[in-house]
Amino acid sequence: MVGTLVPLFGPVPGGMEMVVILMIAVLLFGANKIPKLARSTGQAMGEFQKGRTQVEKELQEIEESADPEAELDLDDDETEYMDLDEETETETERTEESSS
Repeated sequence: MVGTLVPLFGPVPGGMEMVVILMIAVLLFGANKIPKLARSTGQAMGEFQKGRTQVEKELQEIEESADPEAELDLDDDETEYMDLDEETETETERTEESSS
């Protein structure tokens, strides 16, 4: 079975269609604004690329710094818990001392 290639967005415009599209763009935006529009689009694309590479670098650094073989070693004897009774007793003592 031989498959045919179907373009994702339909047929690609040829030479004459591109001329018509360019003429419509000039009518809509004006000849002076098209270079500014192209420049700002290029700058936006550049900023996007910089941001993407920065995020990729940060993710790579996180992956390199994370040691997948490291395990958390928690022993029941070494784990510290907060005793709420002691904390409330000290707070009560403080209020009693300050009120005296």
